[in-house]
Amino acid sequence: MVNHLSELDLNATYTYADYLTWQFDEWVELIKGKVVPMTTPMRLHQKISKRIQYQFEDFFTHHPCGCEIYDAPFDVRFPTNPKAKKEKDIYTVVQPDLCIICDAKKLDERGCLGSPDLIIEIISQGTQKKDREIKRPLYEEFGVKEFWIVYPKDKWVEVFFLGENGKYAEAGIYDNEDTISTIILPQLSIDLKKVFAD
Repeated sequence: MVNHLSELDLNATYTYADYLTWQFDEWVELIKGKVVPMTTPMRLHQKISKRIQYQFEDFFTHHPCGCEIYDAPFDVRFPTNPKAKKEKDIYTVVQPDLCIICDAKKLDERGCLGSPDLIIEIISQGTQKKDREIKRPLYEEFGVKEFWIVYPKDKWVEVFFLGENGKYAEAGIYDNEDTISTIILPQLSIDLKKVFAD
């Protein structure tokens, strides 16, 4: 058992089996075996997250579609290949701010095993580089169909869709006057006026 983050060697490579033994309070992600500490989200971050989540939950209530939304902390495990489902074979565990999963077979008591259909990351102080330069290519590699980056202070959202070539194409940038439709649920629109309202 590891009781303090300081006990870990941040240069070492760990697996999900190791991750499950860690008993410290700090939030961390495991990206390709490397420990990445997470920052504590600010109030604005939490408010934006709650407002987005509410619109998805409201839609799911009135339009049952089999999809579910989860907010952090919620472990999403990316196996290196579809057959590598044992804890010791998983090297990437992330905690997206919000994720939508439409395949119930991917859900278990520990979170999600496999790629969510949509992941939303909300920029906090110090996370922009990680979300754009680490998370974006990671989600692309593991086949997350749709990825949003939300910029609370600037009041806009950057949206990426996974193309047939397996690469992200920028679908657009939306500000606080826009609505966003998703490829996974075309009949759903997220009203950014409500998300970014003061």
